Amino acid sequence: MASPLLAHDVITTKLTWTQEMSRLVNRHCLGCHREGGAAFSLATYSDARPWAKAIRDEVLGRRMPPWGPVKGVGAFHGDPSLSLPEIDMFVAWVEGGAPEGDPALLPSHAVAPPTVAAPVQARHRLEVQSGMTLEAPAVIVALRPNNLKDRESLEAWVTKPDGTIERLIWLRDYRTAWTRDYRLRTPLRFPRGTRIHVSSTGGASLLLLAQ
Repeated sequence: MASPLLAHDVITTKLTWTQEMSRLVNRHCLGCHREGGAAFSLATYSDARPWAKAIRDEVLGRRMPPWGPVKGVGAFHGDPSLSLPEIDMFVAWVEGGAPEGDPALLPSHAVAPPTVAAPVQARHRLEVQSGMTLEAPAVIVALRPNNLKDRESLEAWVTKPDGTIERLIWLRDYRTAWTRDYRLRTPLRFPRGTRIHVSSTGGASLLLLAQ
């Protein structure tokens, strides 16, 4: 376990818990890290401060918030992952001494418990293990890994008939607890003759949920 930051740590950052960091934690972490949640609470400064260095390491390794797809490959509904500027803020706050700030600046609203997304309704489910060519046009609305085990990885992309390549999803150092339907923000329309490629470390396949 990472050693806690101590009260005499030198403060070298203007970022504070009450003004910036509590809002990031509310937005990205409290779905699980709250009283009665799936993990220890990070709801208050006193809750979070002993874990500051561990938080920094987890967000730098993109292990938290848990999600699955590597950011920048595909765009999915419900993505809780941090942007690079947000990761930089966590690092700067921790390495700058993790100051609390003025309690008057804390956000006033409570964070609602997370809702479980319903499975995607799709007329067709196409399973691709290594590659396949579409024999008819398809509209893909979601993707789901199939038989992908802990610590394995999977990448999927398409080659359209005109030679255009489009990446679909990249799952790296996966956890089976993350398995779900990854609903695309915008459905992908592929013409007949599109070649779908899947590469995985353990022979897993990818389910394409299509309209």
